[in-house]
Amino acid sequence: MARPPVHEDVNPKQRQYEAMVRALSADLYRFAWWLTRSETVAQDLVQETFLRAWKNLDALRDAESAKAWLFTILRREHARLYERKRLEVVELDDNVVEDAAFASPERSSDAAQVRDAIGRLPDKYREPLAMQVLAGMSADEIAASTGQKPGAVMTQLFRARQQLKRLLGGRAAAEGGRT
Repeated sequence: MARPPVHEDVNPKQRQYEAMVRALSADLYRFAWWLTRSETVAQDLVQETFLRAWKNLDALRDAESAKAWLFTILRREHARLYERKRLEVVELDDNVVEDAAFASPERSSDAAQVRDAIGRLPDKYREPLAMQVLAGMSADEIAASTGQKPGAVMTQLFRARQQLKRLLGGRAAAEGGRT
């Protein structure tokens, strides 16, 4: 006797949740990685985000706003990591040479320079830029996720790009306007 497919027994709420997970987990992970620079912590953040989303799925009134809603949850989960935790501060010598055995080929590439420059941006510019570039979010979605007005987000994105140009030494202008 053949068993019916499992998905027939799944309620609509669970289907909605599973579709959200499939559609947005990669974007959430990329953003979490940009926030934390740690694969493990980023994975944990995404899991915590989806757990909190499952518990509060009834609060999501419009499926179209799921992306912004999940990014808001992720940002809050990331902030919670540091609420109670006091991080040790370790002074590093600026002249420390990176061990060549552990350096990836990408470290010496333009991508690494751009990534490092993005990492030096203040959070208020880095987060919206990462949301736009890594997750493909619109200014309206970023605004909904961060609780700001779209105009403020557009200003932050503009300033983020201007600071990146300065941090990269105007390299984009010197290379014929490519960014």
